[in-house]
Amino acid sequence: MKAKGFTLVEILIVVVILGILAAIVIPQFSGASTEAKESSLQSNLQAMRSQIELYKLQHNGDILPGEVIDAAGNVTAASAASFVNALTSKTDKNGNVGTTAGVHIFGKYMDKIPDNPFSASSTVTVAGVSENASSVAVGASKLAAGSNASGWYVVIGSTDADYGLIQAADPLANPTDATDLHVNY
Repeated sequence: MKAKGFTLVEILIVVVILGILAAIVIPQFSGASTEAKESSLQSNLQAMRSQIELYKLQHNGDILPGEVIDAAGNVTAASAASFVNALTSKTDKNGNVGTTAGVHIFGKYMDKIPDNPFSASSTVTVAGVSENASSVAVGASKLAAGSNASGWYVVIGSTDADYGLIQAADPLANPTDATDLHVNY
């Protein structure tokens, strides 16, 4: 009686066929992952932009999140922490964060800063006047090569064309299109 089973040649043929099919199918899914991250990035940028625009509207267009107007009418530039606090807490008409009823009547604009889907970070890096020239490429509004920022990059406290820029701060080697997604508010 002859034993039933597969020969080594038959098994090798099946393995080769599966390898060929995998080589055809897998690259199609890797592009979908990047497209999904880009779509999520656009969505997160749009959500932040709308909340920043609401912040500006409620503060008479005088300040951006994190900036504060003092008694003399001078605007204090934002830091990363003050930017995040202004969007995730209540503020008064001058941009000061607090919880006093009847005074801190604006906001809470966001529960938290969303993650950048490429770096999985919600860290905010704020550039001011002194940082713009070296951190943002002229005319391109991109992070400089070798930047160690991750999460989001915001330009506040500047008088140049990049004032109000918010973009994905992504030092990883992702497609150029993904890091070009940014908004000016």
